[in-house]
Amino acid sequence: MGVVLDLERVGVRRGTAWILSDLTWRVEDDQRWVLLGPNGAGKSTLLSIAATRQHPTTGSARILGETMGMSDVFDLRPRIGLVGAGLSESISARERVRDVVLTASWGMTGRWREEYDAADARRADRLLHLLGVADLAERRFGTLSDGERKRSLIARALMSDPELLLLDEPAAGLDLGGREQLVGRLSAMALDPTAPTTVLVTHHVEEIPLGVTHALLLRDGRSIAQGPVEAVLVSEALSAAYGLPLEVQRRDGRWAARAL
Repeated sequence: MGVVLDLERVGVRRGTAWILSDLTWRVEDDQRWVLLGPNGAGKSTLLSIAATRQHPTTGSARILGETMGMSDVFDLRPRIGLVGAGLSESISARERVRDVVLTASWGMTGRWREEYDAADARRADRLLHLLGVADLAERRFGTLSDGERKRSLIARALMSDPELLLLDEPAAGLDLGGREQLVGRLSAMALDPTAPTTVLVTHHVEEIPLGVTHALLLRDGRSIAQGPVEAVLVSEALSAAYGLPLEVQRRDGRWAARAL
């Protein structure tokens, strides 16, 4: 069992404000994590550090065995799959869906003069099938629904066979049907022991897939609770994170929360 993320007393300051404060967090390679907390809690900032897109102001961060600030992040980034809102905006609406996935092999967001072999094309098609969008391979990216785009981008994130997969609010903006389709696909991945270590950021416990093993609750840049998901996602801890009385329930492996 190896350590994929090891953050020790990490802090991030912007101006005079601390976005993260004294945060210690460890993720091991057989774990599936969910990060929860209100707006401004520091979730996306924490994911940005895990993705090597941001350095902490204080503390230390080891990612895939490499210490940030002492390693070349451009060697680390191909080992990390990242899905966030900014990625979708950077892809041309005219790009074919298969090429959206395929170009991840070169770290690009569109076809140019690079060449791909048959094995790359087969892997792209397998990943599109895994995410349930194989029938969209020849479609233009701009014609897809939000749910179809999200699943295509997760296929893209898996193209380089990453050791760590980071998903920043993948269900944001989806309707109920789109959300449930996406959660179903993420559940299949989380339950697959060969899938990469995964960290999912969300605002809603209803978006937590089956197979998630651990949870981290954030509020004001600090850890409220972290550990096995059954021990963390309890009414008291979630109420403390969101600042209002909440009741948490779990049924058939799925979570739900409501205000008391």
